[in-house]
Amino acid sequence: MQYSYFMIQSLGMKYFIKLTLLLIFTGFTLNTAQAEVLDGYDKDLLNSPQANEITLQTQNNSLFNNSAKSDLFNLSENKQKDSQNLEDDVINNTEFEFEFFKMFDKDNDNVIDEDTMIGKVLHSKIVRTDVPSYLFKDKLTHKFKEGNPIHKVQMYGVYRGSIGGIFNGNVYSTEYENLSTQVGVIGSFKNPDYMFKFSINPIQTSGNYFDQFISNAYIVNTSIPNHQIVAGYSRAQIGMEGGKSSQILPFVARSQIARNFGNVKTLSVKVIGNYQYLDYNFSVGSSGRYITSGMPGAEFNGWVNFKPLGDTKSKKYGKVTIGGGFNGGHNQIDYGVGTVYVGYNHKKLWTNFEAAIADGYNGSNGVSANKACGYAATVGWKFTPHWQLIGRIDQFDPNRDVSNDLRREYTAGINWFIKGQALRVILNYVYCQNQSSPDSHKLILATQILI
Repeated sequence: MQYSYFMIQSLGMKYFIKLTLLLIFTGFTLNTAQAEVLDGYDKDLLNSPQANEITLQTQNNSLFNNSAKSDLFNLSENKQKDSQNLEDDVINNTEFEFEFFKMFDKDNDNVIDEDTMIGKVLHSKIVRTDVPSYLFKDKLTHKFKEGNPIHKVQMYGVYRGSIGGIFNGNVYSTEYENLSTQVGVIGSFKNPDYMFKFSINPIQTSGNYFDQFISNAYIVNTSIPNHQIVAGYSRAQIGMEGGKSSQILPFVARSQIARNFGNVKTLSVKVIGNYQYLDYNFSVGSSGRYITSGMPGAEFNGWVNFKPLGDTKSKKYGKVTIGGGFNGGHNQIDYGVGTVYVGYNHKKLWTNFEAAIADGYNGSNGVSANKACGYAATVGWKFTPHWQLIGRIDQFDPNRDVSNDLRREYTAGINWFIKGQALRVILNYVYCQNQSSPDSHKLILATQILI
């Protein structure tokens, strides 16, 4: 189990070596002032310029330059924002789609450059964890001259990896796992309503290499207000966690229902809408899970979220998301999966519950005709913008027609967001309780680097 990805290009290797040294020394060089930056992350924060911030969006064309202000003034200003903006930075998957391309489309021409690349990383104040941030976004972004159909591109890389110890009875084993290594590009055309994303997985540890080589390949249109139309190969919204980007997962591994029923990408056309009290994600496409799969059958995915506290006046009570969806199609068999979700976050607290039932399914572990079901309950507490304690109870019944085959996982973990999701360390302990096989324990240390 792991997390890591890196980018390789002409500049990339030199910076990757420096970044490796940074990982070793960061734990000894971070000071307490960094741990006191923002406690909360709601919409107000997105509209409030922050000094030296390289990821937060503002309504202006440039970020604040607070270099003339004293450190004492900055500290007082940050504390005032802490008291006003205590909402945790948790957004649902539909909002993620909007925020992801909003962050890419933001120009950071006026961000103050540090003397060195490592200096830029150390001095950046990346605190958001609900969307991925990239350490070298400004250096790996290129704008084309007039006359080119492409306006701007941003190269990026992700590396996620982990080392885990597994205790199973009297047997103990330690293994390193490369979860994924991804290299990609995000871009926009001269027509501002069109953007694209393309990425590959150059290093793989299992399965058919060509099946899994392409990770993303899609075009986004934003010409309809409050909507995105996505066409191509992208992540399917099967369940809330099953449709979440791997770069913002709270744990090293997904819950059992997420990895069995979801965590797949498909060739499809999606219509995504995002409003104050409601958002949705509907798609139709192939039931194949790779670009090379062809068209083994058709598939429909639908997901709707209700946000009863979506207005500004109710924001002080926290954020509530009530969602549900259905995934159905044909791939060798007819299958259908129904999912419900309830999430709540307020100040430093984040918690949710998700349950799913299937009459056949087509998730990341393959097609199954079994009637299965399960649930996952998660809670998290963010002590500072950099430290989070999380826990999860997770149950899966792989076949409701068979007795005594339940699988339960109890997970406790700590997230150290050194630089948001761009530089992150995760420690998870998992107790696996199985009715049909011996119980086991796992201790997993994972890292994530986004450049």
